[in-house]
Amino acid sequence: MKLLIIKIDTSHEVEDALGVYAQDNLNALGIESRKRSDFEQAGWLHDSTVVEMDDIKDLPKDTYFYAYFDEEADKDELVKKFQAKLKELAGYGLNIGEGKITTSYIEDQDWNTAWQKYYHVIDFSRHLAIVPEWEDYKPAFSDQQLIKLDPGLAFGTGNHKTTQLAMMGLERAMIKPMSVVDVGTGSGILAIAASKLGATDVLATDISDESMTAAKQNSALNDLTNIRVQKTSLLADVRGKFDIIVANILAEILLDLIPQMDAHLNDGGQIIFSGIDYLQLPKIEKALDENGFKIDLTMRQGRWIGLAITRKEK
Repeated sequence: MKLLIIKIDTSHEVEDALGVYAQDNLNALGIESRKRSDFEQAGWLHDSTVVEMDDIKDLPKDTYFYAYFDEEADKDELVKKFQAKLKELAGYGLNIGEGKITTSYIEDQDWNTAWQKYYHVIDFSRHLAIVPEWEDYKPAFSDQQLIKLDPGLAFGTGNHKTTQLAMMGLERAMIKPMSVVDVGTGSGILAIAASKLGATDVLATDISDESMTAAKQNSALNDLTNIRVQKTSLLADVRGKFDIIVANILAEILLDLIPQMDAHLNDGGQIIFSGIDYLQLPKIEKALDENGFKIDLTMRQGRWIGLAITRKEK
């Protein structure tokens, strides 16, 4: 069975009105909106979200509205009705955007699993591999640790350069059993990596409820019992000190984290940053210096920077 898709290049001002019209008047099987503002605002959140606007395909000027219908529906008639509705809404003084309407057909399928064909094993390093829970993977080395993930749960699959830079930093830092706090944990991937590399105790923090759920479920998927989760902004309300602080979040948020780090870092401890656009690096360097920290190692992949950091010698 196929579905007919009506796509309208429009404005957020008429999104709700189009949704009500499609479902109540035209009996649409479903509706969907893709708004530019959602992508822009995601990068402002104080969580683990990383947004590269230039990499997003088919990004609307304002809003794309989609309505789904049975393939037997009269395509031309539906287009005429949506055109009339847009004209009506414009008559009320509302911004309807471009108002361009296009149509297409798509196979109806199980969308909960269809995307799985695009996500496969990431044979990250000699010590770590990231494995979707449905994949059967046999490591090349008997002691390679497998990070099992259900990437449908939340943010962080291991594909992103920033996550890989943070994992590189973790591998370098984890030379003995240590305690770790993963700030802005997302899916929990870095917390799980730390545990797999030998961390004795791991705390995963995030401000997002979805991240808390994902980190718990992915930890359970890996049969790990030494990962705790705490919903909080960065290290606010966190008790205790750690041997390693790892944070894969945007530079603007790292600037808020830096003043909190000294109170939560053990003597001789290390900090791993990732998620830094290279243009933002000078701000991070300045803030670290002002708060008594120094950069021991700089890693770069594409436009993204990862840092290994320690306290300045007194």
